[in-house]
Amino acid sequence: MRTFGIEEEFLVVDPASGRPLPLGDRIVDLGSQFAVESPCALTTELQSEQIESVSPICHSLDEIESAIRIGRSWTDKLAQIVGARVVALGTSPVPVDPHIISGSRYREIGDRFGLTAREQLTCGFHVHVAVESAEEGVGILDRIRSWLPVLLALSANSPYWNGHSTGYASYRRQVLSRLPLAGATEEFGSAKAYRDQIDQYVSSDVIIDEAMVYFDARLSRNHPTVEIRVADVCLDAETAVLIAGLARALVETAAHEWRRGVPSTAATAPMINLAMWRASRDGLDGVLLAPGSWQPQPAATVVAALTRRIRPALREFGDADRIDDLLSRQFTRGTGDHFQRALLAQSADLATVVARAIERTHNDRLVWQRLH
Repeated sequence: MRTFGIEEEFLVVDPASGRPLPLGDRIVDLGSQFAVESPCALTTELQSEQIESVSPICHSLDEIESAIRIGRSWTDKLAQIVGARVVALGTSPVPVDPHIISGSRYREIGDRFGLTAREQLTCGFHVHVAVESAEEGVGILDRIRSWLPVLLALSANSPYWNGHSTGYASYRRQVLSRLPLAGATEEFGSAKAYRDQIDQYVSSDVIIDEAMVYFDARLSRNHPTVEIRVADVCLDAETAVLIAGLARALVETAAHEWRRGVPSTAATAPMINLAMWRASRDGLDGVLLAPGSWQPQPAATVVAALTRRIRPALREFGDADRIDDLLSRQFTRGTGDHFQRALLAQSADLATVVARAIERTHNDRLVWQRLH
């Protein structure tokens, strides 16, 4: 069974105003002081107004769901101690002037990249899927890249930015695209070619270190995994489970193809970035670009093509029925983007959008007590 894990980035906000608060480092410090430990680790991010929950290694969707719900509940309990809440939003709907967190590396990033770095208050959902070797990992990277825009569309959860409607379902994607090495890649072909390129990028002295290789998917520096980084943080736990399950099955499918010598879907990095732009712009509304033909098709049609492609892997993991159910719910209730837009249309108040998003982030208030 191919194992996997997740990283969820959250905004730390004032529950009344919805304004992000620079308390991420304090919450992480609090977490280290408690005797009752969560199985999820907490870490700081570039901005003080955010925090990341990291799951343990998981073997099933049930384990992933438990880790997601526990991580959200634990992080929020700690945030409440300092008068804040955590919320799963890809960008802040209300205006904010972010603060780069203390530390020499972060200060260097802020100094080097200026406003681009200061505006990187965005929250993503990263899925790590185990690989047997770097060679297998690169074979997987070369074969999953055409399908990653579908995961972005399904997770879209950032239509607002600093008090403004952006016109995008996932504006987070547009913000991240300002950074060097963010986005799609060409095929690497081999682990050596991948390693040579990474070393060359670092030696250019444009980026600070290898951690700033912000590809849509990459080999993890610290774990034997492929790290898929395209998704917005998901507003609710069920969507996060859906994205994690799809990502693992996509990796497994690509690994089977790599072992059999099946070539990847022909696509240049610019074409994939066009598909990402469309997914960022419309989410599940309208069209996506279909891998292979790269022609616009209804989003539901392209999502269905992905699920057909990975169905053998879903069945192998015992996930097929559950993923089908989660996908059906996603199209019925909509993404986080839909939720936020509908709320603003009703309330005309972005603070209310954040308040209701907090409720949606923590829709199972009993999970921590039930699992402990």
